[in-house]
Amino acid sequence: MNDTKVRNIPFSPPDITDAEIEEVIKALKSGWITTGPRTKEFEKRIAEYVGTNKAVCLNSATAAMELTLRILGIGPGDEVITSAYTYTASASIIDHVGAKIVLVDTAPDSFEMDYSKLADAITEKTKAIIPVDIAGKMCDYDEIYKIVENKKELFKAKNDLQKLFNRVIVMTDAAHAFGAERKGLKCGQVADFTCFSFHAVKNLTTAEGGAVVWQSIEGLDEEWLYKQYMLYSLHGQSKDALAKTKIGAWEYDIVYPAYKCNMTDVMAGIGLIQLNRYEDLMNRRREIIEMYDKALLPLGIKTIQHYAHDYSSSGHLYLARIPGIGEAERNEIIYILAEAGVASNVHYKPLPMFTAYKNLGFDIKNYPNAYGMYENEITLPLNTIMSDEDVEYVIEKLKEIVVGDLKVYK
Repeated sequence: MNDTKVRNIPFSPPDITDAEIEEVIKALKSGWITTGPRTKEFEKRIAEYVGTNKAVCLNSATAAMELTLRILGIGPGDEVITSAYTYTASASIIDHVGAKIVLVDTAPDSFEMDYSKLADAITEKTKAIIPVDIAGKMCDYDEIYKIVENKKELFKAKNDLQKLFNRVIVMTDAAHAFGAERKGLKCGQVADFTCFSFHAVKNLTTAEGGAVVWQSIEGLDEEWLYKQYMLYSLHGQSKDALAKTKIGAWEYDIVYPAYKCNMTDVMAGIGLIQLNRYEDLMNRRREIIEMYDKALLPLGIKTIQHYAHDYSSSGHLYLARIPGIGEAERNEIIYILAEAGVASNVHYKPLPMFTAYKNLGFDIKNYPNAYGMYENEITLPLNTIMSDEDVEYVIEKLKEIVVGDLKVYK
């Protein structure tokens, strides 16, 4: 290793300014620290930003996805399809509601699911598909909806809400993709339901948190749907704390033995300020991605393409693949980078490789493309705390490993 001073470059620290801190202090002093006026304002602002009529804020994207499945009435006897190449939350929520998880391999040399295999996976039991907008890049929804329409005759609605769709429902895991666009539409304006994450490592953070938005369709009572999320996320209680503050309005009903996954005003306060800053944050991510691309693509490193003429990613993760290496070499590269002060990661280990999914009967041998994407993938640090010098340092250290004296493979 050369004599360059070792830097400390964390993988994905939150970008928090004094403005977020001041808003949290205001929330704490206001007396509303759980769900209250800031959460309702944040919901309104998210809907305006995305371009939907309503948004629901919850304590995670996982909760948003699970409640959506439950409100849709998806459960035992049903099947839900998602990608084998994703984080566990995309699939675990299917198991939570009692439905069968159906995993689809990625297309060759792609992080997106293989759409031809998606078509083959749809049966009369299929009620929903969960595409994954990995790294912040929206999937090919034209193709997904074409497949769904072609398989429409197989769909068997179990309730009135499913009948409104009269086809397999598309609920996107857009944990990475808040602010992404494709063909002139923002993420949240395309899928039937779209679930975002505001976890600490996400582009826009509320420390923990998430949101769900949906499309207006004929016959859908959106106020009713919003209230369903309120009921399901707060014990099935007919009034939230804000409504109960009205004079003499203490009494409430429990209309469903539901769950507890509401967002707090402390979290929403962080999110409101983050949303004010969000365009600048995404622009900075694009600058970093372009620096990486300019330096690394000529070396033969393959990366996810974040930007093209008809789409723009949220720039959440920089997924890089180094041709010609396997898991062992990839892990050695991660270790060498760490020694140089560069924190890197892997997105993702395919679900069939984990014990929980092996126990459900999945075998990675049936997902060769997903394994091929995983075995040589390294996610480089990409965050708005990084300076240009930090980015150049990461590039320099990776170059030393890939083409320099520290090369770990032939």
